[in-house]
Amino acid sequence: MIETRDILETISMIRQENLDIRTITMGISLLDCVSDDADVLCDRIYDKITTKAEKLVETGNKIEKKYGIPIVNKRVSVTPVSLIGGRIDRDGYIKIAHTLQRAAEQTGINFIGGYSALVHKGMTAGEREMILSIPQALAETQMVCSSVNVATTKAGINMDAIALMGKVIKDAAYLTRDNQSIGCAKLVVFANVPEDNPFMAGAFHGVGEPDTVINVGVSGPGVVSSAIARAGDCDLSTLADVIKKTAFKITRVGQLVASEASAALNVPFGIVDLSLAPTPAIGDSVAHILEGMGLESTGAHGTTACLAMLNDAVKKGGVMASSHVGGLSGAFIPVSEDAGMIAAVERGALSIEKLEAMTAVCSVGLDMIAVPGDVDEAVICGVIADEISIGVVNNKTTAVRIIPAYGKKVGDSVDFGGLLGTAPIMALREYSPAKFIGRGGRIPAPIHSLRN
Repeated sequence: MIETRDILETISMIRQENLDIRTITMGISLLDCVSDDADVLCDRIYDKITTKAEKLVETGNKIEKKYGIPIVNKRVSVTPVSLIGGRIDRDGYIKIAHTLQRAAEQTGINFIGGYSALVHKGMTAGEREMILSIPQALAETQMVCSSVNVATTKAGINMDAIALMGKVIKDAAYLTRDNQSIGCAKLVVFANVPEDNPFMAGAFHGVGEPDTVINVGVSGPGVVSSAIARAGDCDLSTLADVIKKTAFKITRVGQLVASEASAALNVPFGIVDLSLAPTPAIGDSVAHILEGMGLESTGAHGTTACLAMLNDAVKKGGVMASSHVGGLSGAFIPVSEDAGMIAAVERGALSIEKLEAMTAVCSVGLDMIAVPGDVDEAVICGVIADEISIGVVNNKTTAVRIIPAYGKKVGDSVDFGGLLGTAPIMALREYSPAKFIGRGGRIPAPIHSLRN
C-alpha cells in the first residue's frame, strides 16, 4: 500500500534533490539486417530502428507527464556493428555511422550506441577496419556512440587491440579538435563489457538479448547525499543502512518507469541499472556524497574505503527493489560530469592515480578524463592497460573514456556543455610504456578465470 508520506518523499526527491531517470534505452537487434551490400544493410538498419523506436520519445514524455518524474534521455542501443558488417570495407562502416545518425534524428532520441566491436581475444580484418573507422564516424556524427571491448576475465587482455585504441583515440581527438576533441567523449574502451548497459557511451544491444528490449538507468546522487546529511553523526553500519534504504526507493522509481515504458511500447522489460550517475549540477555529485560521509575532500586517504561502502550499499538496496538489475549498477565517478570531482581535481586533491584506485571498488572506471593533447599514444595505451587489468583481475567491468584534448595542457580545461560538463586537464606520468605495449599479443587470463 502506498502511503501519503511515501508520495511526499518522492516529490521532495524530484523537486529538491535532483532525482531523475537518467535514461530509457531501447535495445534493438540488427542481426536480421545483414547484407553484403552496404546500401541494403544501411536501408534495413534505418528501417528497423525508425520502426521499433518510433514512439520511444513520445512514450517517455507521457510517463514524465503522468508521474512528474524527469526522464533526462531517451536512447537506443543496437547490435555491435562489427558483428553485422560482414565483408564491407571502411567506407561501408562510415555509411552505417551516418545511417545511425539519421535514424537518431528521425526518432528524436538523444544518443544511439552500438558503433562497437568485441575483440577481447582477437580481431578479424573486418573488425579492424571497423575500429579504424571510429574516429571519422564520431567526427562526422553527433549522436553516435562507440565502444570496444578489449578484455575479459575469461580471455585475458588483447594488447594488440589496446595498442590500436591508442591510435584511434588520438585520431578521434584530432578530427574533433575544433570542438574540444569531443569525439573521444563518445568512445569507451571496456573490459568485461555488459550487454544490457543503458548508459552512453558504452551501450550496445548484446547478442543474448531479445529482438527489442527496454532498459532503464536511474540516478540520484543528490537524494543519497541529502539522506546522509539527515542521518547526522551515526556510525558506519547505520550510515550504510541509510544509503541502502535510499537506493531501494530510488530504484523503485526506475522499476515503475521501466514497467510503464515496456507496457506502452509492447517491448520486453530488460533491466534497471541502479547506478548513481552524477551531473555537473550542484547537489548532484558522487564526490559530495563521499565528502558528506566524512572526507575533507574526495581524493583524501580513505576515499577508496568510502566509495567501496557506498557502492556496496547502493547495490544491496537496489537489488531488492527490482526484479531485474543489470547494466553497470553502482556509483559512477566521471570527472567532467561531477561538480565535486571537478573541484577535487582543481584543488589538487584528486589525481589520476587515486581515481584508478577508486575504480577497483566502483562502477565503470576512468571516465571522462581530459589529459594534455600532446600526450604520447603509448601513454594512453598504458593508462588503458592499467585500468583494464583492474577489471580482468577483479572479474568486474572497467572502462576508460579518456580525452587527449587537442591544444590543451595541464591547467587548462575543456567545456563540452550539457551532461558532459567541464573537464580540467589532468597530468599523466610522462615515462613511456612503449616497449611493453609494443610487445603485442595477449596477457593471459588470471588463474581464477578457470572456474569450470
